[in-house]
Amino acid sequence: MEFTEVIKNRYSCKKYAERQISDEQLTEILEAGRLAPTAKNLQEQHIYVARSAEALAKIDAVTPCRYGAPTVLIVAYNADDVYTYPGDVYSSGTEDATIVATHLTLAAYNAGVDSCWLNRFDPDRLAKDLNLPENEKIVMLLDLGYAAEGAGPLPNHGNRKPLEETVSYI
Repeated sequence: MEFTEVIKNRYSCKKYAERQISDEQLTEILEAGRLAPTAKNLQEQHIYVARSAEALAKIDAVTPCRYGAPTVLIVAYNADDVYTYPGDVYSSGTEDATIVATHLTLAAYNAGVDSCWLNRFDPDRLAKDLNLPENEKIVMLLDLGYAAEGAGPLPNHGNRKPLEETVSYI
């Protein structure tokens, strides 16, 4: 698929059919995340694939936003293996995991899979509920599946500010 079509047509799916995505599609999506750039090429991301009823129930306990997706990717990073920026205040962990998540999201659409980026949850609670290592910090969840009948973009999906409102030349 042409990249500009992917970024124009991808939307956040809010209602999923029960049908599971294929292992081939999942691998294609995960591979796109693996290829994402990270600071100093540290590749500190860790992606957990939640498909079991138990894991999905734990996700449902912390967010109303799974929308019935049969697969959820949990994107985290190893906080012990990040690049710390000059000034020792900020690190690359969240930004690198976000780049990985963006690759996953766009690759999903390219693979014919609908998705929704979730950030309405308590990441510390979910990490504890899933028994993730303490050094791993969850950044986001990514619903994956096929849109249910009648699902589609929100009415405001195509609304975008003009470029001159979002870009300044200095």
